[in-house]
Amino acid sequence: MERRLRWVALGRKNFLFAGSDKGAERLAIAYTMTGSCHMNGVNPLAYLTDVIEKLQSGWPKDRLDELLPNVWKPGLATSEG
Repeated sequence: MERRLRWVALGRKNFLFAGSDKGAERLAIAYTMTGSCHMNGVNPLAYLTDVIEKLQSGWPKDRLDELLPNVWKPGLATSEG
């Protein structure tokens, strides 16, 4: 439990130096995504690399739920599919 609290304190400190309110929001989103990966036993780097690649390639908006860490599988889904 104490380790979790350290992450919160570290995040709070990092948000101060995010550059702007928008930057802090983006940092919070990144922490949330990587935290969700850890909770679901997913490699955050592999996940973010794959998901960002798919989004840049035109992933359909109606299928965004397939890219959430709890259902994501590396390289299995395509945007055509």
